[in-house]
Amino acid sequence: MIKNIAIFLNFSKEQGVDIATKIIQTLEGKGFNLYSSADCYLEGTISFKHKELPPGIDLLLVLGGDGTFLKIAREHAINQVPILGVNLGTLGFLTEVEIKDIEDAIDKIHKGLYTIEERQLISGELLREGKVIEKVVALNEITISKGPLARIINLTAYVDGVYLETYPGDGILVSTPTGSTGYSLSAGGPIVTPALPVSVITPICPHTLHSRSVVVSNRSTIDVTLCSTNQDVILTVDGQHGINLLSGDVVSIKGSKYHVAVVRLKGKNFFDILRYKMNNDSRRSNF
Repeated sequence: MIKNIAIFLNFSKEQGVDIATKIIQTLEGKGFNLYSSADCYLEGTISFKHKELPPGIDLLLVLGGDGTFLKIAREHAINQVPILGVNLGTLGFLTEVEIKDIEDAIDKIHKGLYTIEERQLISGELLREGKVIEKVVALNEITISKGPLARIINLTAYVDGVYLETYPGDGILVSTPTGSTGYSLSAGGPIVTPALPVSVITPICPHTLHSRSVVVSNRSTIDVTLCSTNQDVILTVDGQHGINLLSGDVVSIKGSKYHVAVVRLKGKNFFDILRYKMNNDSRRSNF
């Protein structure tokens, strides 16, 4: 049963503080103990050090858009605390609760009317001249893409050591099922239900007639080598963290040993949320 809640707010969102204040008041009325990080402290909560969750936290409540959700999910994946997102942005596939539904959502949390879904993460290693120089983890996708100059780059992909394809184009991304409704979808990749243990390899604007997405087991290791020279190429994690690549660099991607525990409220499922997010632009209420 959820009792102790850590709240994270994206302060840049319009009316975010006002909405957070009303949510805090509603949660207090239900008897929850509320906490917030010192770097984004919210009045009416107990402060804790940045990235250091107090013992006994039962839920991470994220108020913002998908970007905020992704950031908090990565930072606290090691803690394995369930996370629920309230959408203060526009589309928001990860933040399943809309503002107009927040009172109902709080009531369901109070009554225990929810389930927990495990969402897989992917991990990546950047190898340069055979040495690992950086490690990353992503909930949505790891992307290798060209810089601002409009020149085609060449990337070669292997799956478990077996040659897959050389992709000329704007780049390539490896997505989790959670990330299949993000950048991967925009690049022409398939929508994958969250429970499937797979990774999706999708070329970005491929300069060929036959390049398509490929779905592989999340136990497979995907190695992508940058073949192009003298070009700006960037490794991006969930669209938020960027690393410059050099010719010959290898990015090795596989399923992570960690998962993100996502709260799913009773009465909602993946396909209901998918239809709503894809077809409805109404996002605001007077809550």
